[in-house]
Order: sequence, then structure tokens, then C-alpha cells
Amino acid sequence: DVLRLSRGMTYKNAIAGLPFGGGKSVILAAEHAPKSTALFEAFGRAVDSLQGRYVTAEDVGISVDDMHIVRGKTPFVSGLPQQGANAGGDPSPWTALGVFHGIEAAVAARLGRESLADITVAVQGVGHVGAHLCRLLHEAGAKLLVADVDTDNLRSACEQVPAEIVAPDDILFSDADVLAPCALGNVLNSETIPRIRASVVAGAANNQLASAEDGTRLAVRGILYAPDYVINAGGVISVAHEYLGNSTEERVRGEVRRIPERLQQIFAEAETGARPTSLVADELAASVVSLARIALRVLVGHNRAHRLQNCTRDEVLARDQLEAFPLPVGLTLQDRVDLRIAAGQMLTRRRHVSARESRLDRIQWRVAAHT
Repeated sequence: DVLRLSRGMTYKNAIAGLPFGGGKSVILAAEHAPKSTALFEAFGRAVDSLQGRYVTAEDVGISVDDMHIVRGKTPFVSGLPQQGANAGGDPSPWTALGVFHGIEAAVAARLGRESLADITVAVQGVGHVGAHLCRLLHEAGAKLLVADVDTDNLRSACEQVPAEIVAPDDILFSDADVLAPCALGNVLNSETIPRIRASVVAGAANNQLASAEDGTRLAVRGILYAPDYVINAGGVISVAHEYLGNSTEERVRGEVRRIPERLQQIFAEAETGARPTSLVADELAASVVSLARIALRVLVGHNRAHRLQNCTRDEVLARDQLEAFPLPVGLTLQDRVDLRIAAGQMLTRRRHVSARESRLDRIQWRVAAHT
């Protein structure tokens, strides 16, 4: 599962236009064993041994305080306590915000509704992200069905917003307009998909599809699926901006608000080509990663500067896009300029570039240089 998560993180960062590759880590703790300072210090040393090839942050079962302990052993960590107006802190609210806006986009695309008022949303999992999502949905006028195997989470969520509690085994098959998986992955499979009654599946969980074929199964049933690594990118956008520095909450908010735009593009292309949204998203992400790898080969080539034409260093520096192209760890400003020139050259020389690929021009070269 962690290998699938690594792939998902790579694709998530690619489509979000972040200057990182993707990876994932798991702490194999004894069942019911309490978290400890020693445990997270050991994890911090493991992360540090990779010397920046991997940067860690919060996910399931991990808190800002836990990351603070990890930070004592390695600088390669994000999701730390927020300082002033700078980006940082718990990424869960940002994930929830992105999912909320993604649900709005999916409801508009599938149900033709411009508002979530009186839309019924079944939320599977009301932990950090799910609880935040429920509050946003409630404020937008949605009706909530909720489930969680953790009764404390369930009680806390229902104290904050009015919601109907559903048994964990039944939540996927609720009579709802939207199903929002916000717990663990692999919930959409050959056994569950035939029983889903929602018209839209859009949630925060990673690896929602048990297999690639399950995206097709949803499409055949007429269920609009918001690819998980596209809709749930708000959290990684937040921790990426925090790690890179010189960013604010407002900038993070602006980037998170681009999530529905990306979903709308995926929905439109899927409908035009009569293809599953999961496949369209995979191809989009794979294209970004592939082109980034090509650009890196150009970047490290012996004659990289001499082979680039039509665009000088000063012209690149004058482009507004350069400011939005963060400096990846290990790359100099000249490297960044050369990478952007190489990207532009490859795109302009490909006369057969499709409409989908040309739309990538504004985001693909902000992808990690270390993919």
C-alpha cells in the first residue's frame, strides 16, 4: 500500500504543480502501542539519513506535535507549528478545503447544481480532515450522513454539526448525492461499486480505488469520480509552501482554489473522450512526470545551454511564470532558468501537442526536479 501511496504522492505533486517528486513512509508500530518521543526521534533519524531525498509531513495518525519531535532530528520535515502569517501548521484544514471545493465542482458537473444546499453528502471517516470537511459542508447547506469506526471522532463531529450517524459498514451504500471517502483507501472495488447509490464520489482518502479497473467500473455506472490525488492535494500544497518558505496563508489558499479548475478540466476531457476520470488524471500526471524527466536530462547535458534557442536567460527571467516556479532543493537559479527554457523548447517543437498537453504548460515545469 505504501508503494501505491508513493505513486499517488508523485502524481498529486505533479498535477498540483509542486516542485517535488513523491514518496511515502510508514511507521510500523506495535498494535495499540502508544506514540512516544523515542519513536518519532528514531523516525526523524531515518528521514535524515536520506539527506533531503525525502521530506516528511503529517498523515494518518500523526500530529503537528509529532512532527515537531521529528524536526529535532532532521530539517527535512514540514507541517510544523505555524509562525505568524507564514504558511504552516496542520495541513488537514487545507485538505478539507480543497475537497470541499472539489465537491462543489463535481456536483456542478454531474448534477448541474451550483450550490450544495440540500445536497446529501455521506462522509466516511470524520477524523482531522473529515471533521473539517463536515463543517464546511454544513455551512454550505449540505445534509450530512457520517460514519467512523472511532466513536470519539464520531461524537466530536456530531457535537459540531448536525448529522445522521450511519454504521461504518453501510456508509458507502447510503442514499446520498455525494460519497466522500475520508478514511483509509481501497474502499472502491468490484464488491462495493455495484452497491454505491451516490452520483458523485469525491473525498479526501488516498488510494480510494482498489485497482485501475475500478475507475472504469465507476464510469460505466455513471458515477462521477473525482480522482483522489487531485481533489485531496490541499494538504500537500500547504506543507510544500511551508517547506519552500516565503509563502503565506493567502498564497496557499489561492493554490488550493485551483483544485476545482483542474478537476473541471479532467471532467470535461473524460466526458469528451468517454473515458474514466481516473484514467484521464493518470495520463495527465504521467505526462507531467515524463516531461520533467526529459527536461532534467537536458538540464544535466554537457551542452544544455547551447542547444536551447528562441529564448535567452533575460527573457526567461522577465516572465511572470518564473516567480511561480519555486526553486527546488539543490538547484541554482541558473538551473531553474535552464529547466524552464528546456521545457518551453520541448513544448514549442512538438507540433502535435494535444489540447490536454498544451494546458499543462502553465503547471508542468513547477514539478519537482528530483522526480
